[in-house]
Amino acid sequence: MAETDEPEKKRRRVVELTEKMLVDGDTGSTSDWDDRWNHIKKFLERSGPFMHPDFEPSTESLQFMLETCKILVIGAGGLGCELLKNLALSGFRNIHVVDMDTIDVSNLNRQFLFRAKDVGRPKADVAADFINSRVPGCCVIPYFKKIQDLDETFYRQFHIIVCGLDSIVARRWMNGMLLSLLVYEDGVLDPSSIIPLIDGGTEGFKGNARVIFPGMTACIDCTLELYPPQINFPMCTIASMPRLPEHCIEYVRILLWPKEMPFGDDVSLDGDDPEHIQWVYQKSLERAAEFSITGVTYRLTQGVVKRIIPAVASTNAAIAAACATEVFKIASSAYLPLNNYMVFNDVDGLYTYTFEAERKENCSACSQVPSDLHFSPSSKLQEVLDYLTESTSLQMKSPAITTTMDGKNKTLYLQSVASIEQRTRPNLAKTLKELGLADGQELAVADVTTPQTVLFKLCFTS
Repeated sequence: MAETDEPEKKRRRVVELTEKMLVDGDTGSTSDWDDRWNHIKKFLERSGPFMHPDFEPSTESLQFMLETCKILVIGAGGLGCELLKNLALSGFRNIHVVDMDTIDVSNLNRQFLFRAKDVGRPKADVAADFINSRVPGCCVIPYFKKIQDLDETFYRQFHIIVCGLDSIVARRWMNGMLLSLLVYEDGVLDPSSIIPLIDGGTEGFKGNARVIFPGMTACIDCTLELYPPQINFPMCTIASMPRLPEHCIEYVRILLWPKEMPFGDDVSLDGDDPEHIQWVYQKSLERAAEFSITGVTYRLTQGVVKRIIPAVASTNAAIAAACATEVFKIASSAYLPLNNYMVFNDVDGLYTYTFEAERKENCSACSQVPSDLHFSPSSKLQEVLDYLTESTSLQMKSPAITTTMDGKNKTLYLQSVASIEQRTRPNLAKTLKELGLADGQELAVADVTTPQTVLFKLCFTS
């Protein structure tokens, strides 16, 4: 009986404390009950075979996590909800979360911090309220903003940043921001300026988690080839020779909807409107039957229209758990962090492996030296622009190109401001020689994928 009494006594103790908190309304108390952090103490207050060789077991690591460590979670969607829950239950109390989206009905099947009554409200606000009310002592501070709306001072305050994003552009921007915070003294990186970035991503039954120490390990842009550009089907295939169910759906989305305008002249296709998706689905089935193509489903139709890959809750849970574990390792210094990329796949069975992504010496984001651009003097500026957007190692979206001539800054092409775009558009048809550019000249390129200006050096080829 003695062996079974102790667990039962602990269980009753937890029940009593929970009931007391509910009765007293004391869900936000910062006080801890006995044994609350026993599961964490087992890792921090005793040695083990997997501990970091330089780690000394003590009570200080837990106190740092509970009282000092400040974590930023970017994204409060499928991954973000899991991350917030995991971090709050792992002893992290000072958590901030940034998300620019509001809650949609389609989120409720996997983003478990939200309820039907929350539809339309900011994800960050609702997620923070839920965690704060559910986990005693935890303080989650929400920001209903774009990450680009927050400045260097904001990001500099955090010990660790965790990303649960579904956008490559946002990942690259965050990567660039942390690189811009690095401090170099006589060319030597100051370790105190490094803010570790843990990045998680999921696509259906596949996912990945990675650990980045900016300036030391491979950054997002070092491995940009791992994030292939979005697939766009050729128009001739869509219109004349469809072979895949996606071709049939794209035909309806791009060609049939604007032609038939089924819901009125001024009504654009809404991927979240069930009636719109149902219409596209039915027309896609007709198109598929015409060419004996199978595989058109309602879910695939919505995925193609919204440019999304259906999310799977179990994949989000696995990747978020891996990311939260890496946060714990880095914050406590008790274990060696992941080195540095973990791949997860449960399409057929369960398969996972890790590898070390290597830092690129000529990375445009983190190498500290301008990347070379090899073009002939007779190449047109349009060719340079195409390279910046189409290269798998750059994948820029709307690059603005400037240079310095005779000590003055000259804009060669800028797309984001209509008046300047109109004025600089003729430069795209000019050769680099006609623009007055010389071998070895530096070009400064600004883009939405990074908060920093990226420098390139022209290397003329014969």
